[in-house]
Amino acid sequence: CSDLQTVPVDNTYRELITVNNRDFQRYAVENSIYFGPVDDDEIERLHYQHELFNMVFENRLIFPPIPRPRRILECGSGSGAWAIEVAEQYPECEVRVPCVSSLSSIPSTCQRDPWRVIGLDIYPYPVPEDIPENVDFQVDDLNSPSTFPSNYFDLVNSRLMSGGIHVNRWSNYLSDIFRVLRPGGWCQMVEIYYNAQSDNGTLTANHALQVWSQSYLQSIQHYKDPRVALRLQTLMTEAGFVEVESRLLTLPLSGWSNDPRDREIGAANRANVHRLLSSLAMYPFSQGLGMSNTDIQLLVAQARSEADNPAFKAYFPVYVCIGRKPGSSRHHRHSESHRPHTPSSKGGRHGDSRKRARH
Repeated sequence: CSDLQTVPVDNTYRELITVNNRDFQRYAVENSIYFGPVDDDEIERLHYQHELFNMVFENRLIFPPIPRPRRILECGSGSGAWAIEVAEQYPECEVRVPCVSSLSSIPSTCQRDPWRVIGLDIYPYPVPEDIPENVDFQVDDLNSPSTFPSNYFDLVNSRLMSGGIHVNRWSNYLSDIFRVLRPGGWCQMVEIYYNAQSDNGTLTANHALQVWSQSYLQSIQHYKDPRVALRLQTLMTEAGFVEVESRLLTLPLSGWSNDPRDREIGAANRANVHRLLSSLAMYPFSQGLGMSNTDIQLLVAQARSEADNPAFKAYFPVYVCIGRKPGSSRHHRHSESHRPHTPSSKGGRHGDSRKRARH
């Protein structure tokens, strides 16, 4: 099956601009698609962050009950770590799907080789040369209507897309995911609400972590919905998903917890938080809020210090949500023996899904 519907990546997507010594994708920032850096430091952080989520989710990559997934789509693949690990874990999910990026139906010449993991991102991140044969990485803007066929994927994974999806796009984004899933297929979503909070309520509006948080929310709110994590369950239900389950986890910013598992996760998260506080802030704080590089670095340094301070017991809320497209297929039969699984207290402390983090 020839690659008639996909084309080589245009060099436009590889062009970079430098802001305060960090590299950003020119296309993404000029079109208000994504404001995070794409340099080697950030790629390393994304890999580290993926390993952190593996700790939180106990190495479970897929939460819903999908015993033998054949076609998987990842939205916002970043460094590609999740897609590569899924492709390795499910080698039967293989061969090619090169002809589906702009078709309303699957051509007969492609039906012989439909098993695949596809990772989409706006930036062509470098990936290892020895990736599994059953994974594709494609460049696409998820703010545009999806051109994948309807009723096609067994699973769509959407992780940390709050910084990439336009503020008025979320309902249509979920509708697109719903459409491309086969009947009985599942969507799983993970979002961090970047509003630092304290387990003992000691963080105030005057603390650097809260100044950083409110500055971040303010700097991107005209373009993105930084609070979308709080609405995942509602969005999925409104899109038509059933059996929707949501969990609110608390992700410690350092190893302050008395619980051994939370302390281990927090200690591992410390290095990620130190980098994240800088990488997420650099472009929107300087270009959106007009802050100088010196002021940004000072705020980041103070926020890092507070994140490390066990007295504040600081954490980010993490929302996890899964939902199923109604119907069934020969690849999936829902039963009591295959109950949906969302992370529990073993993957970080959680609260009732009705609990809402502070705005």
